[in-house]
Amino acid sequence: MYRAAASFCLGLTLVACAPEAPEQSELNAAVEADSEAATEATPSADTETEMAAAERPDWRIVIHGGAGVILRENLSDEQEAAYTAALETSLRAGADVLSNGGSSLDAVQAAVLTMEDDPLFNAGFGAVMTADRMHELDASIMEGSQRDAGSVAGVTRVKNPILAARAVMDQSEHVMFAGDGADSFAESVGLDMVENSHFTTDRRREALERVLDTQQRTDADRHGTVGAVAIDQNGNLASATTTGGMTAKMHGRIGDSPLIGAATYAQNGVCAVSATGHGEYFIRVGVAKTICSRVELAGEDIQSASENTLGQVADLGGDGGVIVMGGEGEYAYVFNSAGMYRGMMDADGTLETAIFEADE
Repeated sequence: MYRAAASFCLGLTLVACAPEAPEQSELNAAVEADSEAATEATPSADTETEMAAAERPDWRIVIHGGAGVILRENLSDEQEAAYTAALETSLRAGADVLSNGGSSLDAVQAAVLTMEDDPLFNAGFGAVMTADRMHELDASIMEGSQRDAGSVAGVTRVKNPILAARAVMDQSEHVMFAGDGADSFAESVGLDMVENSHFTTDRRREALERVLDTQQRTDADRHGTVGAVAIDQNGNLASATTTGGMTAKMHGRIGDSPLIGAATYAQNGVCAVSATGHGEYFIRVGVAKTICSRVELAGEDIQSASENTLGQVADLGGDGGVIVMGGEGEYAYVFNSAGMYRGMMDADGTLETAIFEADE
């Protein structure tokens, strides 16, 4: 189901796939039909694969800092170095948790927290602005053992939205709070609160004025979500996603990032997903849950499941990317845009980062 113009890039460490469910013959047939149609409609995906030993790593974390038209000629050496350093900081924050026996849930939270505090990324400090010249932030987090989850949407005063999402999960009976209610809840549990202007940077203010003047958004104005997926020493999966949304969005607009099953999903033994891209399309496809369902029910590996699902997004006119961690620690970055800020670190000491399409 790939769009003819879509180009997919993959960095995959393949260890094991979920077993095929014997009672899913109808779904399998439908998936096979989708795959055959995609092969006939477009060229095969541009992929690069790394093979690893067939055993689960002690732990591993994968992150992204957003996907979009990220071209080498548009980034100076200094900017590229800054993004690379920021990705490494995020990876090390998550790795510190995992290497000390911590949970994958704490690890993904720690990893995205550093990006919320870094103005390079569209999350927390440095988030994009709404058409009303405000910041409305979204975040979600999920663990794979019981599929507990928490999310917030449209918060305006929480310094770190991912902490608010975690608090919803741990300190309430609910899964999602929005708007003033989410801010009030965050304040009631003692999270750091700030003025909305705390999130503003000159770069984001200038981007807003450009969009308002031209009435046109570039891919950079739509994408910028950050996220992480991880597996810990106990084999538990987790995922986290956080964003400022799209530049000049209408007041109250909610994208895919806080929606469990759209941008964030985790299920032990199956996969964990964090997505970034044009949120309206990712919501319509239910990207994160669809990928995991393809793995669990149709027996697809995480590469095929991700490519087929992003093919549906492309067919509707959207683009973006995902990071995926499989149930045995295999991982993939898959995107149909020109680039995606991304990286991985594991218990063997391997640390990799990449930005551009051909960086694998």
